[in-house]
Amino acid sequence: MSRITTVASQGLWSKNPIWVQLLGLCPLMAVSSSVVNALGLSLATLAVLSGSNLSVSLVRSLVADHLRIPVFILIIASFTTIMMLLMQSFTFELYLRMALFVQIIVTNCIILGRAETFARHNRPLLALWDGLMVGAGFSVALLVLGAAREILSQGTLMSGMDLLLGPPAAQWAIQVSPFDFNVLLAALPPGAFIVAGLLLALKNAFAPGVDPAIAEDTD
Repeated sequence: MSRITTVASQGLWSKNPIWVQLLGLCPLMAVSSSVVNALGLSLATLAVLSGSNLSVSLVRSLVADHLRIPVFILIIASFTTIMMLLMQSFTFELYLRMALFVQIIVTNCIILGRAETFARHNRPLLALWDGLMVGAGFSVALLVLGAAREILSQGTLMSGMDLLLGPPAAQWAIQVSPFDFNVLLAALPPGAFIVAGLLLALKNAFAPGVDPAIAEDTD
């Protein structure tokens, strides 16, 4: 298996940050009440993770070992601030829904973990690829949970997409249930834990084992 394929497989499946490592659960539970919320946070996290991985790899040889964590946090905070400003400029109403959880992307253990364990040991393009794949794995988990909770709590799918993608996306909403279907628990944080647990159990039922941990090469 090539290095590129291994990184993709680990980020998307065998070392998925949500379904395998159980990291980043705070924003996962808080923001995943709908697909549009999940997609907004997914894109922001993916951008911060990819940008920080690339930047850490580029400066790794210039940063003294005892300064690396503060420097890594400063890099992640810079990308988080950029994403906050972009969301405030182009998707302000959606930003208001999840402002706190966009702001604390800087503290997301997934991002700092990849910077420390992968990006600082590998070349820039591979570090960028790792950021994209881990971010994609996080995004898929968040979107699946968001879709499940929106269907259960509202009976719809992709409602409010115009908040992220503009007025034309308002027509994308799908009425999944023909009845007035509303499970309030699914919209609340306790419901998020229950739905996430059921999805994790379903994932483990179809794939009870994960690939053995593959040592990450360094240059």
